[in-house]
Amino acid sequence: MRVCVIGAGAIGGFVGARFAFSGHEVSLVARGAHLRAIRERGLTLIEADGRQRVAQVAHATDSVASLGKQDVVIVALKAHQMEAVLTEIKDLCNDDTIIVPMQNGIPFWYFLHHGGPLEGTIVRSVDPQGRLATEFCVDKLVGCVVYPAALITAPGVIRCVEGDRFPLGELDGTTTPRIVHLAALFEEAGFKSPVVDNIRSEIWLKLWGNLSFNPLSALTHKTLAQICRFQPSRELARKLMEEAQQVAESIGITFRISIDKRIAGAERVGEHKTSMLQDVETGREPEIDALVGSVLEIARLQGIPTPHLDTVYVLVKSLSQTITKGGKRIQAQAVS
Repeated sequence: MRVCVIGAGAIGGFVGARFAFSGHEVSLVARGAHLRAIRERGLTLIEADGRQRVAQVAHATDSVASLGKQDVVIVALKAHQMEAVLTEIKDLCNDDTIIVPMQNGIPFWYFLHHGGPLEGTIVRSVDPQGRLATEFCVDKLVGCVVYPAALITAPGVIRCVEGDRFPLGELDGTTTPRIVHLAALFEEAGFKSPVVDNIRSEIWLKLWGNLSFNPLSALTHKTLAQICRFQPSRELARKLMEEAQQVAESIGITFRISIDKRIAGAERVGEHKTSMLQDVETGREPEIDALVGSVLEIARLQGIPTPHLDTVYVLVKSLSQTITKGGKRIQAQAVS
């Protein structure tokens, strides 16, 4: 299979390396020092158990146009980066290409093939111009939820912190031959990829943690374990999750675990910096609209008050402005 990963960062690189190890023709789209290192030395993957392997991929490039048609296109970019590559993604597709967006938060396609009262609603927080929802070939899209945590520890080197689960699902909840085949490819690459009949419930289960722990970590510079073990921040995370649960349930979502179990799961990850905290420390724009802004947008549509989420959203948006407009990165450093 010809597999292209657009955005071969921590998660994209993790997936791309595993697919290369399982014998597929893998193309990685990256940039900067990370791309140069992959071209020169291959992509090193350090597994959660410490095993280290080097993947030699078919192509490592910053030019999607050079790659030709692909069987599977994995888009491991942040939500606000998607529109910039829309045309390039189209160029990779033939009639049978499967596109697998791997974004956190509410995806641009959420209300496409949704079937509820909000069918076809464009989520402006992640698709401001509506281009993604209207110009993507919806029938090529497969839903995917990303549970692993990974880091780029050096250019060309990715370390899996924990996890290997990527649930997959058709947008309309059906079980099709292509979703079964895609899940098998993920399984062969060493992932746990069950085919689920309600991918949106899985999205909310992951988002439940993201919308609470990511902004709290960005604001406090604490790891998941530190947030969970400090009672005031643990309780604030609970309040954020309670508000999100109200929003989700208003559009037909049922959570299969309790808030306490979700918080305990985050605590077990340990001393891990969330992706949003990593962004703040490196001076990248935090992914706040996909994780929190989209939930607030749905809450407004449904008439649900979200005071704690509103406050956290304003604080992190303000932090984002400090970083992006000032060209700054913010790190907690030891006092000498």
